Amino acid sequence: MSMVRRSLVAAALITLAAPGLPAAAKTLVYCSEASPESFNPMFASADSTMDAVARTVYDRLVRFKPGTTEITPSLAERWEISDDGRIYTFHLRPDVKFAANAAFTPTRPLTADDVVYSFDRQWRADNPFHTLGGSSYEYFEALGLGAMLQSIDKVDDLTVRFTLKAPNATFLATIALDFASIQSLEMAQAMVAKGTPEALDQTPVGTGPFVLQAYDPDSRIRYKANPDYWDGKPPIDTLVFDITPDATVRVSKLQAGECQITTQPLASAVPQLKQDPNITVLQRPGDNLGYLGFNLEKKPLGDVRVRRALAMAINRQAIVEAVYQGAGTLVNSALSPVEWGAAKDLKGYAYDPKAAKALLAEAGYPDGFSLSLWAMPVSRPYNPDARRMAELIQADWAAIGVKAEIVSMEWGAYLNRTQAGEHDALLLGGTSDNGDPDNTLTFVLACGEQNRMKWCDKPFNALLDEARSTTDQARRTELYVKAQQIVEDQVPLVPIASSIVSMPIRKNVLNYVLDPFGRQNFSKLDLAE
Repeated sequence: MSMVRRSLVAAALITLAAPGLPAAAKTLVYCSEASPESFNPMFASADSTMDAVARTVYDRLVRFKPGTTEITPSLAERWEISDDGRIYTFHLRPDVKFAANAAFTPTRPLTADDVVYSFDRQWRADNPFHTLGGSSYEYFEALGLGAMLQSIDKVDDLTVRFTLKAPNATFLATIALDFASIQSLEMAQAMVAKGTPEALDQTPVGTGPFVLQAYDPDSRIRYKANPDYWDGKPPIDTLVFDITPDATVRVSKLQAGECQITTQPLASAVPQLKQDPNITVLQRPGDNLGYLGFNLEKKPLGDVRVRRALAMAINRQAIVEAVYQGAGTLVNSALSPVEWGAAKDLKGYAYDPKAAKALLAEAGYPDGFSLSLWAMPVSRPYNPDARRMAELIQADWAAIGVKAEIVSMEWGAYLNRTQAGEHDALLLGGTSDNGDPDNTLTFVLACGEQNRMKWCDKPFNALLDEARSTTDQARRTELYVKAQQIVEDQVPLVPIASSIVSMPIRKNVLNYVLDPFGRQNFSKLDLAE
């Protein structure tokens, strides 16, 4: 998001605060690691944004059963799939209400019109709302949903039919993702008629468990429980996101009782947290991957020999030990080892500075060269300390004559500017959104604007296309393994590690379920008296 647009978001949302609210009976404070990129999940990609917007304000047609990758009903109470696997017919719950806010008061419940609008806005360039907001629909485009769809039709007020061009094993899991949140067509029409279309993405109106009340940029977000939520009013009355980028400060706030849940503690803090009698640390192997990526549009990174040399110059095992501190595993493939399609037999890039320097000389750089290495400003499960990782890589590259300048900035700007391709090399990663290998491989590495490596390999893309066309998991695994072999050979990125996810919560928090995708779900949480 541009700085101008970010300022507009802040200004508009601050006005939502309602003075004189009575003290909430139950207030849960969550220490988040970053500000939202946008208040429209159509435009977002960061987990911190989805937690703050999609998981609070909105719902999807289908959702994942808490703690699992199983898809269950949400706004659609049931659905049918045609025998040929191309037609999905969703039946909506009746009388689902959109919440009101200072900008808009709905006059009708959720209908099929809202579902069609929520997808058409992202899909069709001729949709009257498509260009509002000035941002790209990153997830929709990256996961190939536009190419997948033939039509979306309203059958009646409570029935929507999606017709695919061909059977696709990823479709149902894809529309369970946060970018596919269902938004209000009535609000879109009203805001455009009033001449305030920017309100669509600044003052969200959804069907979710909470209603946005106020946003103090880079500081706090406040929500109230939605009393009309179709799945039951949340047990807590007020939800507060305390935006705290520093992981050490987040832990201190948790221990002091200033927040009840925090995210992304440094691995070094976990043993201490486990000893705190007021805190429970939930853990599970993460379906995540942290990696070093190369921008192939920047010289000399377009030369695969240079990329291989840079990969071999990195002591990845030492990085895992220093950065993850016992809570990470060295990874050689482009998928987390917990993914069912992960390649198990790839050898990765052995640490060999002498061979790396020789390969650089062969590529025409015997004395090395200079490049920028962008480091994330936030800690994520896939990379708890990107700055430290960058420093270790910087030192390893210096040993073969490559000078790396470390660059960092605010999280939203980091995501936007790396997507625009301003970097030479970057540290990033992700957690699977749905447990399907296609999700990570397509979003990170398929041809398209979302690919921060600016790498486009037709044989790789063809393998992904073929894997989507069958529901045979053994065949899909075979295809994904071949795709990962191409990634290892071409080196658009260097896999570093997959981590154990640790989520510390205070012991008075009830009903918390650790999400396999690293997201937060607050609708059923309660606080013990």
